[in-house]
Amino acid sequence: MATFQFDFVGPERTLYSGPIEAVQLPGIEGEMTVLPGHAPVLTALKVGVIVINEAGHTGKRVLVRGGFADIGPTAVTVIAERANPFEEITQESLDRDIEAVELLRDATEDFAKKDELTGQIVQLRDAKVALNF
Repeated sequence: MATFQFDFVGPERTLYSGPIEAVQLPGIEGEMTVLPGHAPVLTALKVGVIVINEAGHTGKRVLVRGGFADIGPTAVTVIAERANPFEEITQESLDRDIEAVELLRDATEDFAKKDELTGQIVQLRDAKVALNF
């Protein structure tokens, strides 16, 4: 199968750089799978799971909390606000993240921001379920 270049940069480090067959992204307008030859798109990312499919391997999973994806026919670049590979996530770290977002939600008077933060809390709780925590 054909491949394309994938670069995934978090705030503290590069999480992935190399050729892949496909990547699943949690776009704000919905989940999307990118394959070689994809039409150019720039999209914001929501809290969710990025699945990186290397040639002949099952997908590497990374929890992402916001960011952007620049998608083209031969390369995809993701710049994440926060991101952690699944093997680095603990129940305690997710609980801390949920508590931090709840504090932000409770501190704002902006109804649109409250809705956005509530959505993030739901998605983080869904991640706990997906990780069997």
